[in-house]
Parts: sequence; C-alpha cells; structure tokens
Amino acid sequence: MKYDRTKKLFGEDTFNHFQNTKLILLGVGGVGSFALDALYNTGITNITIVDFDTYEESNMNRQLGSVGNIGRVKVDVLKEKYPDVTAINVKITPEWIDEFDFSSYDYILDAIDDVKPKVHLIKKHFTKVISTSGGAKRIDPSKIEYISIWKTYNDPFIKKIRNELKEQNFNRKFKVIFSSEVPNCIEKGSFEGVTGSFGLMMASVAVKKIINKNK
Repeated sequence: MKYDRTKKLFGEDTFNHFQNTKLILLGVGGVGSFALDALYNTGITNITIVDFDTYEESNMNRQLGSVGNIGRVKVDVLKEKYPDVTAINVKITPEWIDEFDFSSYDYILDAIDDVKPKVHLIKKHFTKVISTSGGAKRIDPSKIEYISIWKTYNDPFIKKIRNELKEQNFNRKFKVIFSSEVPNCIEKGSFEGVTGSFGLMMASVAVKKIINKNK
C-alpha cells in the first residue's frame, strides 16, 4: 500500500500533518532534486518548485530528472515526475523574492547557489528558511552537518553568505546544512553521493521541523 512504510515509521497523525504541509523549494539541481524526491515520496506533495534552468549534459552525474531530458526545462520535467507539485520557471533574484508571496508556505527550502538571492532570502524569511550550502568538491557525506551558520568552516560558499549577512547587520540565530570537509578540487567537480546527501539532509530537517511543530 502506498505510504504504508511511512505511516509505520511516523504514525497516522504525523502522516496527516505531512499531507497538510505546504513547502516551496528554491532550486532543483543536485541538492534540491533529491530533497524533492525524498519529501514527495514521504507524502509531502504540496510543494512549489522554482528554478529557471534547463538540463545540460554536465548535470547528469548528480541531478534527478536529467537523464534523457537534456535541453528541457528542469521544473517541467520534475512536474511530470511529481505531478502534484506546482512548477515555476523563473530566475530567483532578490527582486523576485520581494515580489513573491511566501506567507502560505510552512517552510522555504533554500537550495539556491547564488550569493545575493540567498542572502536576501535568509534576511527576509529566516524563521521559515531551511538553507543548504552546495555539495560540490566533496566526497564524504559523513561530514555533512546542520549547525549555526556562524560556526561553519571549510566552506568558501557559506563563508561568502556569512560575511555578507554580517555586513548587512544580520546577527540572528540561523542554522545551515553544510560540509566540514575540505574541498578536494578548485573547479566544481561533484559526486552524487554528497550532493544527493545534502538534499536528503534537507528533507530530513524539514520532516523533523514538521513533527516538532505539530507536537
């Protein structure tokens, strides 16, 4: 039976909370696509996905939906695979974040890989945001943690986010999914064992927040 094992793990009441949860996922690449898959398969299907990109051959080593769909719009492909989602094909910018109404969403899943919109989103909606760094350049998923952004290290991308937030006088408590592993290359080499694990960690954090919210 569909969702039978989810209900056995979480219980019927929690599963009902899952089905009544509304999420928005910003970015459906190597991290976001795995978060989407895990959440949707758990019964959290009221998800809006936002991305502007199309699949390229270089995506095939780490992005769900890429195989057989080179050149196609990512959110369109994922809408076919996960029919209950709402797909928005748009570039995420600070301006778009200001104009979009996030009020109806329980949580905002941030898999954005651009500094400016990521910083803007965190500043404006930090109480709802579940944010992740990128998973490139690493090979060890056991180094992934969910900790205070102010305690992160060995992550040049999150360092940029952290410094930008400081410059903009943001000093709130805020946690982020990141890896403490020292990057293994300079260019954006990637391994699905890590990028996918970032997405799965994001899904896990979201599930735990939903459970704690409804206790």
